[in-house]
This record gives sequence, C-alpha cells and structure tokens, in this order.
Amino acid sequence: MDGDYVIGGVLSIHHYAHTVKHNYTMMPDSIRCSGSIDTRELRFSRAMIFAIEEINNSTELLPGIKLGYQIYDSCASVPVAVHVAFQLSGGLDLVFNTGDNCSQSGKVMAIVGESGSTPSISMSRIIGPFNIPQVSHFATCACLSDKQQYPSFFRTIPSDQFQADALAKLVKHFGWTWIGAIRSDSDYGNNGMASFLNAAHKEGICVEYSESFYRTNPRSRIQRVADIIRRSTAMVIVAFTTSGDFRILLEELSLKPSPPRQWIGSEAWVTDPAMLRFSFCAGAVGFGIEQSVIPGLRDFLLDLSPSKVAASPVLTEFWEDAFNCRFAPPPAGWVEAAGEVCTGQEDLESVGTELLDVSDLRPEYNIYKAVYALAHALDDMLQCEPGRGPFSGHSCATLQILEPWQLLHYLEKVNFTTSFGDEVSFDENGDALPIYDVMNWLLLTDGRITIQNVGLVKQLASKGEELTLDEEKIFWNFDNKQSPLSVCSESCPPGTRMARKKGQPFCCFDCVPCSEGKFSNDTDSMECTSCPEDFWSNVQRDHCIPKKTEFLSYHEPLGICLTTTSLLGTFICAVVLGIFTYHRSTPMVRANNSELSFLLLLSLKSCFLCSLLFIGRPSLWTCQLRHAAFGISFVLCVSCILVKTIVVLAVFNASKPGGGTSLKWFGAVQQRGTVLVLTSVQAAICTAWIASASPARYKNTQYHNDKIVYECVVGSTVGFAVLLGYVGLLAILSFLLAFLARNLPDNFNEAKLITFSMLIFCAVWVAFIPAYVNSPGKYADAVEVFAILASSFGLLLALFGPKCYIILLRPERNTKKAIMGRGIQS
Repeated sequence: MDGDYVIGGVLSIHHYAHTVKHNYTMMPDSIRCSGSIDTRELRFSRAMIFAIEEINNSTELLPGIKLGYQIYDSCASVPVAVHVAFQLSGGLDLVFNTGDNCSQSGKVMAIVGESGSTPSISMSRIIGPFNIPQVSHFATCACLSDKQQYPSFFRTIPSDQFQADALAKLVKHFGWTWIGAIRSDSDYGNNGMASFLNAAHKEGICVEYSESFYRTNPRSRIQRVADIIRRSTAMVIVAFTTSGDFRILLEELSLKPSPPRQWIGSEAWVTDPAMLRFSFCAGAVGFGIEQSVIPGLRDFLLDLSPSKVAASPVLTEFWEDAFNCRFAPPPAGWVEAAGEVCTGQEDLESVGTELLDVSDLRPEYNIYKAVYALAHALDDMLQCEPGRGPFSGHSCATLQILEPWQLLHYLEKVNFTTSFGDEVSFDENGDALPIYDVMNWLLLTDGRITIQNVGLVKQLASKGEELTLDEEKIFWNFDNKQSPLSVCSESCPPGTRMARKKGQPFCCFDCVPCSEGKFSNDTDSMECTSCPEDFWSNVQRDHCIPKKTEFLSYHEPLGICLTTTSLLGTFICAVVLGIFTYHRSTPMVRANNSELSFLLLLSLKSCFLCSLLFIGRPSLWTCQLRHAAFGISFVLCVSCILVKTIVVLAVFNASKPGGGTSLKWFGAVQQRGTVLVLTSVQAAICTAWIASASPARYKNTQYHNDKIVYECVVGSTVGFAVLLGYVGLLAILSFLLAFLARNLPDNFNEAKLITFSMLIFCAVWVAFIPAYVNSPGKYADAVEVFAILASSFGLLLALFGPKCYIILLRPERNTKKAIMGRGIQS
C-alpha cells in the first residue's frame, strides 16, 4: 500500500526457500518460498497492517500523514532476506525521479522485521550503511546489541543476554545442576546458548551435552541429536531453538519417545501454538513475551474480502489451503490448488484456523509496538521547530526532504506509552525493556495442552534478574507431579565434602567424609573446617564437640587403687606410730633412737600423702606443690635413715676400746641438726626451681587428637634432675654406710634392715626413670605415684615391720638382754 512514508516489513511466512540450481548456462529462476505457510507469521503480517491502518485513522498521531507498507516473505532464508534488503534499500520506484519535490512513496523509511536473528543480522549489515532504521519484534540474538556493527537496529523484544541469564536463574531455582542443551545452528541458537552456558557456569550448573542442529540438516544429524537425548542421564533439557527447527527434532523424537524429560525453552518456541501437538513435552517451562490484547485485531483478521485475497499471493495460498479450493485463474508462478473454485464467500470462522487465535498475542504485540515506535519517532521529527532542530544549522526535516537517518535520530529517543499502559523505549543498545512472562505447558484432562502464565522475570537495576514464580500452578509431567531431580551427583550431606571426579564436570563429584578433627555443617561443602583447639569432630563430622579430658582421676579404677594404697600406707604409718608411742618405754623402741623413728614415721606419712597431689585435675598450685612436697618428704625420710645409720656406726665404734668419744660428738643435737640441714638443702633446691622455672599445668594435645591430656610440665628439667639427684645421693650414701655396718655383732642389727630398705628404694627409683620417660600423659603420673608408694612401703615394711613383729608377737625378745645378747635365737 502506498503512502506518504513507506514502512517495509520482512517476515518468515513460509518455512522454506525453493532451492535454486545454477548451471551457469542460463538465467537461474528467481528465489521463491516453498513449503507450508507459518500461520503465526502470517498473523504477524496482518498485525503490522492493522497497526498502520489504525495510525492512519488516528487524529492525534501523524494527523494528515498516511503511512504505506510493503511486506515481504523471507521464508527464514538468509539469501531471500538479503535480496529483500537490497530491494528495500534501493527504493520501490522503478523509475528514477530527479525532481525537487518528489514523493516519498518510492523510498522505504524504516523496516519492521525480521523474525529470526540470522536473517536480521544479514539485513542489518546491508541497510545499516544507509542508516535505515530496522525494528525487529522477534530477533533476540545478543550480538545485535552491538551498535558498532548494527547502528540502525532496534527491537521491541529483550536481548538474549537477559533471557540467557534468566534461564540460568530459572534452572538454578529448581536445583537442576545437571542438564542437556540443544540449540539451533544459527546466530540465534549459537549466541543464545553461549550466553546461557556462561551464565549457567556462574550458577554452578553443569551441561552433560550441548548439541546443535538446523531444519535443513540431513536426517542422520537430527537422529543423532535425538539419540543423545534418549541416552542421556540429565532429566532437564534447555532448548534454545526456533520453533521451525525444534519441530523437526520433536517429530524425530516422537517416533521413539525418550524417557520423560523436563523441557526448558526459549521464547521462540514455548509460546508457539503449533508446537502444542507434541504431548510428550507437556510440563515444559520457558519464557514468553509479555502478553497483551489488541482490540479490533480479530475483526481485522476476519475482514478478508475476495479482492484482498486475490491481490496477495500469500493470502491466496492460505485461502486455498484453508478451504481446499482454487482461484481461477491461479496466480502466475503458483501451483494450481485442487478442489472447487473459491467464491470469496467462505467463512474463516468455520474452519478454526490459527490465524484467528488472538488469545495469546505476544510477538504480534511487539510488531504493534514496533510500528507505533516508528510512528512516534516520525511524529516527533515532524513537530520540530525551525532553529531548534537537532541537525546541523538547527534545521528540521520536512515532508519533502526526509531521509531515513533523520528518522533514526528520533527513534533512538522515542519514549511513549501505548493505549494499553505499556511503556515503549529503547536503551543505548536499541534493546527493549527486559521483561518476560514465565510460561508452562499445562496438560488438560482431555489430552490437549494449553499454555499458562506461572510467573514473571524482569531486570532490576540493583538486583539483576528478579524471578517471581507461582510454583503451585506449575504442571510437572511426571508420575509424582513434582519437580524432577536432575543432578550428576547427589548432594553431599553435612559431615562430608565434595571431591571432584577426574575428567568430569564440576557437578560430578564424590562425597568424602571429613577427616578427624574437621567438620562440615552445610550441604555440598567444598571443604571441611578444622575444629577449634579444644574441640573435636563428632562421629558424624557435622559439628564439633568439646574434647575429652584425660588426667589421673580419683574416679577411675587406677586412681582409686592408687588413692586407696596411699591412704592405706598413711593408715599403717599411723598405726605403727601408735604402736611405737604406746611401747615407747620398751627396749625395742628406745634402742632404735625413738626420736628419729618418730620423725621417720612422720616423713613416711608425708610421702604417702604427697602422692595424692599427683591424682586429680592438675592446677598451678598442685603442679608446684607435688614435686616440692615429694622431694622434701623423701629427703626428710632418707636423712633420718642416714642419721640412724651414722648412729649405728657411732654406737659400734663407741663399744671399741678408745672409741667412746665418737658417740659424744654425734649426740641428739647433732642428729637433729644434720636432719634439718639436709632437708633445708632440698627445700632450697625446690625454692630455686619454682622461682626460676615453675612447674605449670599444660594441656597436651599431642598424645591423642580427640583428647586433652592435662599434665604438669616440670618447667626446668635441670631443677627436677637436681631434686631427684639429691634424694638419690642421700639414698646411696645411706646404702653404703648401712652396707658397711651390716655385719656388726648385735643380735638385732638395724643396719641390715637399712641396707635392705635402701636397696629397695634405689631399685624402685632406678626403674622409675625409664618408665616415667616412656609413659604418656596420666600414666607418667601413675608411674611416679607408684614409685612413691612402692619406695615408701619398702622403707616402712623393711624398717618397721620386724620391730612391730617383735613388739606385738614376740614380746619376750623386747628386752634389753635379748637385744644386747648374742646367743638368743629368734
């Protein structure tokens, strides 16, 4: 249709282009379309005409201006689209007019279309240098946002970059991390899938396979893709394809249906009613362009007079197919249809054609907005005031001198609201506002499939893609009517970490239990976290628990035995002390230096009691006191024994002729002084040790990973060695002196008892050293307690056992005569 300004339209009304064979000997046939008509694309063309006629009838927009249109069928073929682009950019008039006031009817000011991304790219490269605006309603390839390559391209549909990010977010929302991916082998499919795979990787989604195909591929290629789908383990398949390509694949899959799969689709096929016949795709989820209602469009679609049909080869072919009739004569170049002659009175409503289906207008609304965007840009341009124009010299375009590049300038800034309340504008890349409906294929009880809206996804400046879903409405085509599980590996529960499988995607992993001392309390943890110092992982490795503490306790059998033995030794010392006190006037007690015997018994009692400091939870004061009390008690004990030995030798020397002075020089005062001095030396050693490097409590975690062993560190090994060495020195000295006096001629020779007791004492402590060094934790304390108790019992029994035996059981020997006599038998 002619007009003051002509808008071109390019749509894929037919599915295929007729193959042209070149023999290079004669002129080839012109390119023409073949195959069946895509009814939806035909409805697109009618929606474009409807919008233009609505604008022409408007008194507010472009008053007094008539828009014309010229619509071409590219049949989704790049060669045809290129041919059309050249034709539109060269003008529609066959005669070149050189007049100054020529009509604009011969020049195309802008183009609406194409539906596909690849044809749109080809057209834009041709018309771009001429600055002819191109507004697409359905070409979504993100590559078309590049203004350097496509400066005159605009679209009323969001870019695939937004759709790809939103698809990845949708897949992630349902927890699907193991998917298959198929795409059209075209700019739309390849670029869209590349964007999706990049977004999916960021969301932690793995792809089992990614296959491409095209409708004109050999059937073997289509079969290969179908077989991969059937054999795959991924339950979810993302299909970034056009409806024409996807239909070919689904027809192949329908011959041998695969196990149930969850299909996730791009906007090109999810809302195409022609695809709903594939029932095994029920439950599909994808994105659709915003839906709208265009009042009057259905009446316009019904208003097809015989003259309109006959004037259009496309409408003629549609009419003949719909009513199985033919026009006479048929248009030149078209195959004659079978059946009766068309009368033009046929009723479109009676055949139920998809052309009249206006219940789900999505791309049609984008075409409607594209036409209105061009009209508003033209209206803004014609309302320019001279002197305030945007061009050089502040000039304005006029009806007679209007160039497409001038319209392009205004189209970039267009911003209006449709009569249905939707805002229309373009960003700096020529893209529309990013928003999609979330669509779901609902299987009805009668076996039919309908498309329902279950959510919305839109771009927010601050948060990125915002996905809103009504999950209760979503239909899942599985036995449990629930969202399927599609993962390469099951989630790792708390207490484990993910370990990648070599040579496989990162979504394929093994669940490895956390090692001891580490935990993970989240699902799918990448690493296990070490427990704090005083904690250890539980059996399940999902949290940390306080470490068990270990020390020589009063409540464990070993501690009870040692405590009982210590108290028993103390009790025996008290009993012996009581016996000696009661029989203190008897010769047996008096002959053995009763004062030293009482002091020795008290020191032995201290030895038994100091062993209790090694039992129980260590603290600073017990660590400091235990070794000091042990050292001083044993030095006091050994000092008494040493003095008693010296006394024995002094008594023997006094009995010899001329030896009476030896006992005088080692009397009671000297004995007390010797014991005090020897003990004071040990006290000084302990004081210096504690002052310089005090023993302290230590939490040892080296023996057991899951336990804290409380022990006392000696602080200074030298100090501990000096303490033990001093005790050992006195014990050896006592042993040597007693050994020299062992054969003295007394009937009751205490030197023998001292020799035996010192032998036991030295043997115990010599064995103690390697046992102590090689005993871990509480067992080191147990070894030391055992050495204290064993040596104490050895001294107690060896020194006081025979005396108590005589006092209690052989009183006849507890006389001065028996003790001093030489012939009395025991």
